[in-house]
Amino acid sequence: MQQAAFFRVEGTLLDRPALAAAAWLAGNARGLGGRALRLGNVAFAAPLSLASSLASGATATRVTWMGLRGMTEDRVEVLAEEYYDEYVQDDLMDVGRRLLDRARKDGRRIVLLSDNIEQIAGRLAEALEADDLICNRLEISRGKATGRLEEPVVGSHLAGQWARGFAKENDIDLDLSWAYGAHAGDSLLLSAIGKPCVVDPDFRLRRIARDNDWPVVER
Repeated sequence: MQQAAFFRVEGTLLDRPALAAAAWLAGNARGLGGRALRLGNVAFAAPLSLASSLASGATATRVTWMGLRGMTEDRVEVLAEEYYDEYVQDDLMDVGRRLLDRARKDGRRIVLLSDNIEQIAGRLAEALEADDLICNRLEISRGKATGRLEEPVVGSHLAGQWARGFAKENDIDLDLSWAYGAHAGDSLLLSAIGKPCVVDPDFRLRRIARDNDWPVVER
């Protein structure tokens, strides 16, 4: 069985949350009316993302991407490329990059988990030469985004059941694998992996790490 390194992209590799990407794409929609409506949807998602009762579930993640409803698939692709070029490719966190390089040097399978959509996260995974990418995918109907995400919806709610299923399908030994997270919601994933590591954590995850004696890596 092989070892893996699970990286929660938002917080360990990127400072910018997926909400920022959704807002940027919505703000660059064609037509003033379309932009206003889409930005309104994204703004509605912001307090949900900050609410502790919902941040660890899929609700906030679903609402985040509702603002892209009605955008053509081609337009999403073009804007996603622009967003990646401007805000992602040269903005990787040094600490996350070092941890990823070390994991690859140690022969671990690199698995990226991102709240972002495939059009953005896929470019990052390709650039980092990741072995696997788990991210959100927009539902497309008749060439346009419906505002919904395909299942499974990826958020900080990823937990033990998902990890065990992925490990079984891919012949991965979870006890010898590593997981990296930065936010409190990531604790569900971290607790399911044999070797959790906390990266520049928020207050709640720092407390959880202290209680569980998990290693903490600062920037």
